[in-house]
Amino acid sequence: MARFVSLAALAAMLSAPALAQTADKPAEKAAEVAIPAPNRVVAKRSGTFGGVKMNYTAIAGETFLKDKEGKPNAAIFSTSYIKDNPEPNRPVFFLFNGGPGSGSLWLHMGAFGPKRVNIPDAKDDGAPPYDISDNPESLLDVADLVFIDPVGTGWSYALGKTDPKSFWGVKSDAESIAQFIRLWLNEHNRWNAPKFLGGESYGTTRSAAVAYELNRQYNDVALNGVILISAILDFGLEADDEGNEMQYMGLVASYAAAAWYHDKIPNKPASLEAWVAEARAFASGPYIAALIKGNSLAQAERAAIRKELARFTGLSETWLEQANLRVSPGRFYKELLRDRGLTIGRLDARYTGKDYDNAGEAPDNDPSFYGIDASYPAAVNAYLRGDLGYKTDRSYVSIGGVGPWDWRLGNGRDSYINVAPGLARTLRENSKTKVWVGQGWYDFATPFHFAEYSMNRPGWPQDRVEFHYYDAGHMMYVRDADRKKLSTDLRDFIRRQK
Repeated sequence: MARFVSLAALAAMLSAPALAQTADKPAEKAAEVAIPAPNRVVAKRSGTFGGVKMNYTAIAGETFLKDKEGKPNAAIFSTSYIKDNPEPNRPVFFLFNGGPGSGSLWLHMGAFGPKRVNIPDAKDDGAPPYDISDNPESLLDVADLVFIDPVGTGWSYALGKTDPKSFWGVKSDAESIAQFIRLWLNEHNRWNAPKFLGGESYGTTRSAAVAYELNRQYNDVALNGVILISAILDFGLEADDEGNEMQYMGLVASYAAAAWYHDKIPNKPASLEAWVAEARAFASGPYIAALIKGNSLAQAERAAIRKELARFTGLSETWLEQANLRVSPGRFYKELLRDRGLTIGRLDARYTGKDYDNAGEAPDNDPSFYGIDASYPAAVNAYLRGDLGYKTDRSYVSIGGVGPWDWRLGNGRDSYINVAPGLARTLRENSKTKVWVGQGWYDFATPFHFAEYSMNRPGWPQDRVEFHYYDAGHMMYVRDADRKKLSTDLRDFIRRQK
């Protein structure tokens, strides 16, 4: 029907050009008239989540954002799960993934939605058909869930003549999600509900930026909790710039975890946590102190640092000396298991891959990404198009190009972004807002030591930030035990904030 209306409008314009020029509405407004109503589907469902049997309503479809003149400029696709006949003050949890450029399918179909795709842990997901089943770990028993796809991801897109690039930036992206949240609260009359905001990877950057927008721009939406899964807030810490010694410091504990997992540590300690704590102390103490001495580092101290670095990383002292005591992640992925002819993953160092040859400096690809890259898109399409019956000719964008991305925070400066101060300010100005952080030991995309450091600075209320750790990588929910632990930890966090 939408296509028929558009073609009819076009035919009228072609057959009566004079009329189009003299009509009350100018011809250039034809595109606005042709924009169809939001495409949505509503389905009634039931399930058991967290041991609680319940009925709920699933709403999959578009919400139109509007520009300053009140004209629709973007369709945001979301999937909402709302409990039928809810108790008063039932929480709402808004979620998205990262990228930037990623749809919400990973958290939706992997962790918290009512359905999930089941794939082997730390192994390639193979080929379809994939196992899509009920997800008893969904958080629907404690909160209504809203999975959001930002513009250019999932089934979200710019409307009419709006340039999608106008949404592709840290600040503009956050503004669009903040607007969506306010529209959702209007539509469902949930302004007085406890509110939680959460994301994974760049989604944690987005969470901090959206929280800041809601707090500073609108100043009318207070959050009970901000949930950061595989957090990255300060991009400058990890900047691959010559002279940035922090990038090496923050990775040592992650190297130690990966070496421990792959049995590259002589006299391997029984406890990963204790081993990581020892590596973290070395990295933030003697190691970073040695690096910032530069050419003034004495040979005796250099030898001592090299020996300890070899112990924690599983790499040889000879190799470390050639690398000038500075281990870049790409080299580590290739070097750690070179003697076995294997590489390790970036998103999850437990995954291993085999390259074309064993002589290169970095892996051909990330085995922890191509190990899961087909199952999630297949699952979200099968579920939304099939089970829920959503109809669209558009392709679901699981990971796409949303660039060039504007990394500026609206201050006009080109620099590595750091959204940590904004989130700290949000906490200082909202005494009941708390931050929950979940990190995987084997995650090199958003290493845990960087996340810890970014939230352990002056201005952060330390009594309102809590960290949780998992025996997997960036997407810890691919491991069954960690998905259950993640669900339990977050369920407890949400209940404590009500």
